[in-house]
Amino acid sequence: MTGPSPSTEPTDGGAPLPRTLTAFHLVCLGVGATIGAGIFVLTGTAAARHAGPALTLSFVLGGIACGLVALCYAELAAAIPASGSTYSYAKATLGPFAAWIVGWDLLLEFAMAAATVAVGWSGYVQSLLRDAGLALPPALAGAEGADGVVNLPAVLVVLALTVLLMGGSRGSSRVNAGMVVVKVAIILAFVAIGAWHVNPTLWSPYIPESSGGFGEFGWSGVLRGAGVVFFAFVGFETVSTAAAETRNPQRDAPIGLLGAVAISTLLYVAVAAVLTGLVPYAALDVADPMAKATDAIGIAGLSLVIKVGAILGLTTSALTALFGQSRILYAMARDGALPPLFARVHPRRRTPALGQAVVGVSTACVAGFTPIDLLGELVSIGTLLAFIVVCIAVLMLRRAGHPRPFRAPGGTATPVLGILACLVLMAGLPWETWARLSAWLGLGLVVHALHRRAAAARADGGVTR
Repeated sequence: MTGPSPSTEPTDGGAPLPRTLTAFHLVCLGVGATIGAGIFVLTGTAAARHAGPALTLSFVLGGIACGLVALCYAELAAAIPASGSTYSYAKATLGPFAAWIVGWDLLLEFAMAAATVAVGWSGYVQSLLRDAGLALPPALAGAEGADGVVNLPAVLVVLALTVLLMGGSRGSSRVNAGMVVVKVAIILAFVAIGAWHVNPTLWSPYIPESSGGFGEFGWSGVLRGAGVVFFAFVGFETVSTAAAETRNPQRDAPIGLLGAVAISTLLYVAVAAVLTGLVPYAALDVADPMAKATDAIGIAGLSLVIKVGAILGLTTSALTALFGQSRILYAMARDGALPPLFARVHPRRRTPALGQAVVGVSTACVAGFTPIDLLGELVSIGTLLAFIVVCIAVLMLRRAGHPRPFRAPGGTATPVLGILACLVLMAGLPWETWARLSAWLGLGLVVHALHRRAAAARADGGVTR
């Protein structure tokens, strides 16, 4: 297998990307991509069901694991700066079959991420409707596991964004940058104002006594909570996609990745502390925990600002996840790992319209009929598996002796500890989540085998003719 080159020259013969970004730009990119659905959606569920006020410790554990993985991402981003995705890293270091498994896992991760965001979006929209004296019928307000039949708003927002993406529409960089500012400003305002209204007695006991089962409070609950909220860290690896455009990849990529993880972790810990200090943790088992907390503060107008801002931020997060999933599908089909119809580009709109439609409809069904806690756990376990592959890729890159402009400190210990940290967090997730991941990967192996057999049959037919 030919190893990756550290060159930033594109493989298609085009001009190299200009090196204009600095470490500061990468930190901003990473924070903007990371801060989103996790903090607006899953913090309440994790506190209410698993960790209580100790959710702050869960975020610290997640941040430590991400820090180890970020160092591995930095090494890969500096050595393979033109790639920028776990799928590409796996293909370059572990071969096409491993890349296929990772790509199949990423399809699950992006789909569940988009569905989770859509359910959270629905929660904040319904909260605004209730403020206006309106309410959806219970049957249309949530999935069956959430005392409903279908989450209609979640379905509609996924389909609407899918139509937008199929049409080739895309937000400008100014709009995206503005959304990052809005999201971070909302979180800072929530922390600053909420800190003056917290009730410290709600933090006691800090680690609620275990109620018997693993992951139901106590220290096992802190671990389970870390696995659940790991969804909140999805996105920091986006920094690696911009490594080829930095002035000094070996310096800027590590600073960008680690800086994004550190800032995001601090914001998450602060939000978790304020949330559990404003509302009893047992009452936070909702899709819109920040809305519930701002209602508890009781400041006129603040709740509206928080909810509208959360809706805007979640909209861009859902759009990004749907886009990412369709592009993974496109990349796999382009490489021959999936049927070529998913790599077809619409002649006028210049988008993989068919793949985007399949992604959108399937994700809408998941968002409409699946409770948010199951969605978040599937995102977390899929992300953790992808991060393990990144750490393994670093070990393989070193074993092959390829030059690396940046080498993660700690030698072999860093990627090994990254693998172990991810495995520990995965172990904290319920066995049902493992079973669902195994079923998805098993289905993937069947799809892979059938596709290879069909491709071989087409090839033999062509030779015969």
